[in-house]
Amino acid sequence: MIQFDSIYYANDDKVILEDFNLEINPHEFVVINGASGIGKSTLLQLLVGAYKPLSGKVFVDGVDIHALKPHELQIYRRAIGMIWQDFRLFPDKTVFENVAMTLEVLGKEPIEIYKEVPEILEKLSLIDKIDYKASRLSGGEQQRVAIARALVHKPSLIIADEPTGNLDPKSTKSIINILKEINDAPSTIIMVTHEQDLSDLEKHRIIELH
Repeated sequence: MIQFDSIYYANDDKVILEDFNLEINPHEFVVINGASGIGKSTLLQLLVGAYKPLSGKVFVDGVDIHALKPHELQIYRRAIGMIWQDFRLFPDKTVFENVAMTLEVLGKEPIEIYKEVPEILEKLSLIDKIDYKASRLSGGEQQRVAIARALVHKPSLIIADEPTGNLDPKSTKSIINILKEINDAPSTIIMVTHEQDLSDLEKHRIIELH
């Protein structure tokens, strides 16, 4: 599904990735681990087309994503589910409104939005918070809203950049279990983390960057 082919990327004369190769199969759960600043997030930025390698190519379903035209790249990005460490919610909007925005951007009809948003909130045990403003939620609840927003359009690829970085151990375990369930759905998941304890993820492929 995904192939990084001989990637070379440098920033401000600092080499971050050199002759980097990686293949990820459909429905895999891949964890990319390593210290801060080692290049984990750079990989994700290359995968979504925000960064362009100085040499090498990134293929998704056989398509060189850096050869896409701007409008094609936008369509490609909209098909991905993105989960960020800082949640990126709108604090003054309700849970419903935050999740619905994904479908609105995709041009879904209101009748579809009012059906699909409650469905995903129910799966993530957030239906009782549907009318709460995001600012009223705990950190774990906000991250579950961010996951709901990433999943509501049923993407085949989900990218999670340090999704548990700001959470306590109990919330971290809950988010990991949710991601495992999503992977069983099935979806392909790429999760970046600098966490040292990966015992909850040991059954999945872990790639450590040095």
